[in-house]
Amino acid sequence: QLQASGGGLVQAGGSLRLSCAASGNIFSINIMAWYRQPPGKERELVASMASGRSTEYADAVKGRFLISRDNAKITVYLQMNSLKPEDTAVYYCAARSVVSNKYDYWGQGTLVTVSS
Repeated sequence: QLQASGGGLVQAGGSLRLSCAASGNIFSINIMAWYRQPPGKERELVASMASGRSTEYADAVKGRFLISRDNAKITVYLQMNSLKPEDTAVYYCAARSVVSNKYDYWGQGTLVTVSS
């Protein structure tokens, strides 16, 4: 019910924009977020945005990544600039409803590879 797109191969210093659109019976979404899982590592939060537009970023991406969303389309974006090889990971979008304390919906993941 969440479809992520926009991943690919990019050189260090380049940019990519990820998109994640919801479909089907998804209602009353509060927080939308991006997570990533680097090769051989645990999944980690990259950025999140609440419906009221407050945001949270991992320290590793502050100043380089920007999360945004379109509430009418239930879509979340991640603009990634100044990419580094350590940003290489599978990126997942996630959404949490207003009545939940966990992420109820997950996208399938999109691979971002940053070459040095």
